[in-house]
Amino acid sequence: MSRTASGLTAVSSDDVEHICETRLTSGIHVLSEYIPSVRSAAVGVWVRQGSAHETDSDSGVSHLLEHMVFKGTERRSASEIALSLESLGGLLDAYTTREHTSYQARVLDEHLGKALDVLADLTLAPLLSDNDLELEREVILEEIAQVQDTPDDLVFEMHSDQLWQGHPYGRSILGTKTSVSQLSSDKLRELHQRTYRGNNLIVAAAGNLCHEDLVEAVSRLFPTHSSDVDDVSLVVEPEGIKHGDAFVARTSAQTHIVFGTNVPGHCHPDRYPLALLSSALGGGMSSRLFQKIREKMGLCYSIYTYQSFYSAAGISGVYVATRPTTAQAAVEAISTELSILAASGLTAEELDKTKRQVKGQVMLSLESPGARLHRLASFALHKEPFVGLDGVLEKIDAVSFEEIQRVAEMYYSPDHHFVLRLGPEAI
Repeated sequence: MSRTASGLTAVSSDDVEHICETRLTSGIHVLSEYIPSVRSAAVGVWVRQGSAHETDSDSGVSHLLEHMVFKGTERRSASEIALSLESLGGLLDAYTTREHTSYQARVLDEHLGKALDVLADLTLAPLLSDNDLELEREVILEEIAQVQDTPDDLVFEMHSDQLWQGHPYGRSILGTKTSVSQLSSDKLRELHQRTYRGNNLIVAAAGNLCHEDLVEAVSRLFPTHSSDVDDVSLVVEPEGIKHGDAFVARTSAQTHIVFGTNVPGHCHPDRYPLALLSSALGGGMSSRLFQKIREKMGLCYSIYTYQSFYSAAGISGVYVATRPTTAQAAVEAISTELSILAASGLTAEELDKTKRQVKGQVMLSLESPGARLHRLASFALHKEPFVGLDGVLEKIDAVSFEEIQRVAEMYYSPDHHFVLRLGPEAI
């Protein structure tokens, strides 16, 4: 550990991965990974504010604020923001999740300072004008309408809403037509002033960079104070989870089906066996579901498993799209595979194969600075100690046959799942 003029810096003891982090006196958490083999840098700002922190009446406000910061700041117009990094060959993007909002840039290493300047300008000094709000509100309403016209997106929104039974994790990130139509610029300013500051901010960068230079730039460009909110990211654990089946009638060529069940949150040790089970069940062409439902039964074109881990809980499930006449057969076949997995887990041979598969996916996913940036931010967002790539691979290898059996029995029985079908009535 070492002290800088701005705060306390910790340096990773990993001989391969050059990870540093500094907590500024303002509360901002700064992390970096030096990757000497590249000529670029990926940098991002994360705000601990997402849809799970909203109420029904202001649903979608976090996402709307994310859009609004690109409409202009005290120093840059919307068009100048768009050109600021694109003119240098770089990229600028943003997204909102249930528990945080992120603004990111990818540039040549020589332009890292410019990227940080743009990100600081966006996050700290947006104009949030009434005229811009009226325009961007229409854009969001179009985005909501687009989801309504995309059944393979809509079915997940509807499934989450019903599964979580009123818990914030079931709330749409985009909000509703009613809530978005009622949001005011005053509400955006209040949210921005309360959360885009101090201990709610994480600034991370990965690439050909120097940590001390990054800390100096963040200290200079992000002169914020600690947030008045103790922990805006705190979300209570869900109490009631829906089980059983539901059907929503809709005119379409296919029936879109989502299975899903509640699982522990991001920091729970069951996350590793859950990841292995999900991969074995539906993580690729060699998975059980792909081989059974598509290859042997011909019931679908697309089938896969999915998982999301939030702070207080997570969700694990299966998605399949099939014609209305074969929807019941697909549901029964998937339920059978879930029952088999819950009763028997994985064979020793299958577990070894899945470990190799998942480890390979992890290693390949970290080939770019952008992926390493997200890994850095994830540790900070979930308040976990940094674990290097070798450490992650060791955690995967350490998952035992007995753990797989226990976790499979606990979470994969079809009785634990809520199944939603969206599509036409079967003829």
